[in-house]
Amino acid sequence: MDTCRELEPSHIFVPGPIIVGAGPSGLAVAACLSNRGVPSVILERTDCLASLWQKRTYDRLKLHLPKHFCELPLMPFPKNFPKYPSKQQFISYVESYAARFNIKPVFNQTVEKAKFDAVSGLWNVKTQDGVYTSTWLVVATGENAEPVVPDIPGLKKFTGSVVHTSAYKSGSVFANRKVLVVGCGNSGMEVSLDLCRYNALPHMVVRNSVHVLPRDFFGLSTFGIAMTLLKWFPLKLVDTILLLLANSTLGNTDHLGLRRPKTGPIELKNVTGKTPVLDVGAISLIRSGHIRVTQAVKEITKNGAKFVNGQEIEFDSIILATGYKSNVPYWLKDNSFFTKEGMPKTPFPNGWKGEEGLYTVGFTRRGLSGTAFDAVKIADDIKDQWMKSNGPLSSRNICSSHIIHLHFNKS
Repeated sequence: MDTCRELEPSHIFVPGPIIVGAGPSGLAVAACLSNRGVPSVILERTDCLASLWQKRTYDRLKLHLPKHFCELPLMPFPKNFPKYPSKQQFISYVESYAARFNIKPVFNQTVEKAKFDAVSGLWNVKTQDGVYTSTWLVVATGENAEPVVPDIPGLKKFTGSVVHTSAYKSGSVFANRKVLVVGCGNSGMEVSLDLCRYNALPHMVVRNSVHVLPRDFFGLSTFGIAMTLLKWFPLKLVDTILLLLANSTLGNTDHLGLRRPKTGPIELKNVTGKTPVLDVGAISLIRSGHIRVTQAVKEITKNGAKFVNGQEIEFDSIILATGYKSNVPYWLKDNSFFTKEGMPKTPFPNGWKGEEGLYTVGFTRRGLSGTAFDAVKIADDIKDQWMKSNGPLSSRNICSSHIIHLHFNKS
C-alpha cells in the first residue's frame, strides 16, 4: 500500500498512521486500517515479519491456546491447521495475512526516537535512515520486545555456555548435559521438556509460586472452559473450578516444589500479567525425576551454582527462561502514557489510546485476543479522524512507497 510523501531527502510525511513493529500487533492494526480505507506505514527493525516468532523462539513451540483464540482480525486460521498450530504454521499464517492485506513494512528501520511536536501537532519518528512524520503513532512493539537477562551474582564467571531462551532452538545441542534452567514459566517448562528428549538432565529453578494448569481437560481447552464459565459465573468461582480441575488431573503440585499462589490463576493474570503455565507433559517428567525442581539460585560459580538452601551443583550449561520486556522507554520520549517499565498506565480494556494521536497495541497481557480487540478499536478511532480531515482516500495523498528506500541521505 503506497502511503508516503517526500518532504526532503531524509524526511518522509506519512498521511496515515506510523506503526512501529511488524509483529502480529502491528499487522493487525495495518489490516484493520486498510479495510477501512486508511493507509499506514509500518517500521520494522528486523528484516522480516513477526521477528519474535521467526528469530527468537524454539523449534518445538506451538500456540498455547486453541487457534480460534489467536486469530488476527478479518482472517481466520486455515481449517486444516491443528487445534494448536506449530511455530511454522503460525509464521505462514502471519505471512499470508500480510499478503492478503497488501501490507509491506519498511524493514531494517530501527526507531531511535519518537517524539510529539506540539507546535506542528505531528509525531516525528527517527530511524537510522531518516525521519517519518505523521499525525498518528501506533506503538506495536509489544510486551516482549527485549530479552530479560537477570543480574545473577557470578554469572559471568561460569565457564559453560549461557543462553537465553530467545536464542534457544533445540535441546539437541545440550544432549547428555546437566542444564540449569532459570525460570519456571511456560518457556522454562517447555525447554526443560525439550531437553529431556535429548537425554539432558534439566534442573529448573523455581523462585516464586506458580499456577500450573492442564492445557486440556477431557479434550477441551482449559482456556476455552474458563472463557465459557466467565460468561456465567464470577471470576473467583471460575478460578476455584479451574484449580479443582488442575488438582484432579495434575495432583498437588506443592509436593513437586511448585507452590500455587493464593490468588487464583485468572485473577492473578488480570492483576499482574503473570500467565499460568499450561502443562504439555513437563509435570509427569518432574514426578519421574527427569526434570528436577530446585530452589532459587544464590550465586553462579565457575562450574555450577549455589542455591539458597546451601546446596551446590555442577552444570554444563545454563538456560535463562527469564522472559521479555517492553523496549518503549528507550525510544518513546517525553511521554507520560507509559510506565517506566514500558507498559500503558491505563489497564485493559482502555489502554489502547493515549493523547495527541498516540495508540498502543499488544500491551494487554491478554495475548493475541487482546491484540485483535485493540486493533479494531484503534482502526475505528483513526478512521473517524481520517474521514473528517481527508474525506475519501484520494490519489493526491499517495506516493510510491519506494521513495522511502531511494531518497534517504546516508550519513
